[in-house]
Amino acid sequence: MDNLKNTPEEKKVPINFIHQIIEAYIDNKKNNRAVHTRFPPEPNGYLHIGHAKSICLNFGTAQKYNGLCNLRFDDTNPAKEDVEYVDSIREDVKWLGFDWGNREYYASDYFEQIYEYAIKLINKGKAYVCDLTAEEISENRGTPTKAGIESPYRDRSVDDNLSLFQRMRTGEFKDGEKVLRAKIDMASPNMHMRDPVLYRIIHTDHHRTGNKWCIYPMYDFAHGQSDSIEKITHSICTLEFEVHRPLYDWFIKELEIFAPQQIEFARLNLTYTVMSKRKLLQMVQEKQVNGWDDPRMPTICGLRRRGYTPESIRNFAEIIGVAKRDNMIDVALLEHCIREDLNKKAQRVMAVLNPLKVIIDNFPDNLIEETDAINNPEDEKMGKRKVLFSKELFIEREDFMEDPPKNYYRLSPGKEVRLRYAFYIKCVNVVKNLLGEIIEVHCTYDPETKGGSSPDKRKVQGTIHWVSAKHAIETEIRLYDRLFTKENPDDVEEGKDFKSYLNTDSLKIIKGKIEPFIKTAKVGEKFQFERIGYFCADKDTTENNLIFNRTLTLKDSWTKEEKKNK
Repeated sequence: MDNLKNTPEEKKVPINFIHQIIEAYIDNKKNNRAVHTRFPPEPNGYLHIGHAKSICLNFGTAQKYNGLCNLRFDDTNPAKEDVEYVDSIREDVKWLGFDWGNREYYASDYFEQIYEYAIKLINKGKAYVCDLTAEEISENRGTPTKAGIESPYRDRSVDDNLSLFQRMRTGEFKDGEKVLRAKIDMASPNMHMRDPVLYRIIHTDHHRTGNKWCIYPMYDFAHGQSDSIEKITHSICTLEFEVHRPLYDWFIKELEIFAPQQIEFARLNLTYTVMSKRKLLQMVQEKQVNGWDDPRMPTICGLRRRGYTPESIRNFAEIIGVAKRDNMIDVALLEHCIREDLNKKAQRVMAVLNPLKVIIDNFPDNLIEETDAINNPEDEKMGKRKVLFSKELFIEREDFMEDPPKNYYRLSPGKEVRLRYAFYIKCVNVVKNLLGEIIEVHCTYDPETKGGSSPDKRKVQGTIHWVSAKHAIETEIRLYDRLFTKENPDDVEEGKDFKSYLNTDSLKIIKGKIEPFIKTAKVGEKFQFERIGYFCADKDTTENNLIFNRTLTLKDSWTKEEKKNK
């Protein structure tokens, strides 16, 4: 078997119930102990963090057991699918660190075989062409406590069904005029067994097969059969497919084909997040967000643009594991994972987002001092950089108060603070405009405290960051926050929909001042703005307009107690 390439570094991962099942399968020497999984997205939207969990699970399982994992696109509905989505899915899977080798497949690769499967069911008297409309089929299906009504077309002869199904294929009928249904049991307690639709008519070009087909298999009919054709040993899917399993087993039995083992696990649900592709598409189409890769979106491309790393997402998937029951994961855990990763990797830089000018009265007008700053205290190999210091600086407006409360340790009249990596300064005066707003703070500095320490060992409780006004680069800063204000936006109150809980303050755009070396930042490069948070250079950056997205703030709400209880 060929090995997976570009996969995450090997580490000891606690065994989960899926792996317990697989290990029992290996112990029983089934299928020569081969493990073959697949990640089977529908190319009708962009992948989100929930798909990332499935990607890590399927590819990671194959890697763990020296098996194979296919990438298969279940492209059975041309009305909703697009090459754009196919390309984005490929990019996302590779970005996460996985490689499917030459095993890229499509359900459309098997359309002819699936069609022959349908013919076989018709010949066995297990499928029939039905003329009822979609609405009539739905009405006749019954309820969980009431049996459905059999279609008046259910007892058509095999010859009639074969002829009608062939005419469906050749395009003689309009969309919705006829469907092919399985003949199972209209009184089954499982609604999916009540003569489900196998094929419908869609006169729309397919992104791969063009106009070759005008009938397309339903997802339930194509998905399991595609797994079988590919000899998938373990079809790992989310819990909503558990009730579909009897139908998949029925197909396998009637068609007498290879039987993958279906294993269901709980899908990922995150607080302050919606995970429905339909809802995400709605927000994109209604311009509630700026596209699928908007950094507020839970899409993989949105997380990537916001500054998340593949390592942080893989670590998140490992920590949450797989469960048998649906639960809600605190988004703070995902945020904790990216903080942990960026803390080790991100270049430090000083940036001021709400500038207030500081003038050092006793600093020579034309003097420029250089001082050393640490690039990352977590990684000595990242070294140091030179920071320029001049007479005029910018500090955060929040770091100065004219009349501070007790225990305020930042800059205020008569008080001394440490400028990070530089000098001690003391406020001696303020300048206000006609509205009484402070526009300048005048200070003195102690030249003996270069580097941020005092030779006489005097103590200074506050340390603030700063940038040289003469050298700072102005940049556009996009302050992103959580997209929803409600912990579970899917839990909709009467008279509202999920968009009622959109956070109107989820994006604020400001102009900030940053150290000059930042002008060489590449798109996607990540930084820690000291004392502020983590930021990423955005794709909209140009030579004349540097743009940074806030990944998240420094504060980690995933507390030590929560970590201990996890």
